[in-house]
Amino acid sequence: MTTRDRQKLLHGALETLILKTLSLGPRHGYSIARWIEERTGNAISVEEGSLYPALYRMEKKGLLSARWGVSELDRRAKFYSLTERGRERLASETEEWVRFSEAVTSVLRPG
Repeated sequence: MTTRDRQKLLHGALETLILKTLSLGPRHGYSIARWIEERTGNAISVEEGSLYPALYRMEKKGLLSARWGVSELDRRAKFYSLTERGRERLASETEEWVRFSEAVTSVLRPG
């Protein structure tokens, strides 16, 4: 699978991956991207051009809250946290994703 193919798949799952990452606690954007990359063994690369617009959209939807703080590198950074609405969305998206991936797997690997 090419990097471009991975990016297309990521586009549909990025918000869910961000919600999952933040379910573990508040993080700033760079930390969110690195956690996703590390957790997937670098199979998913989260580019700034996708991440920050997604964070902005999710904050506008009320899925995330944000506050300014200081990163581990002593830099000013915006830290994101899940809202109750974000937790609810994560639960429903996780259920939907698992059902979908099981259905696709049943077609690709029958028997």
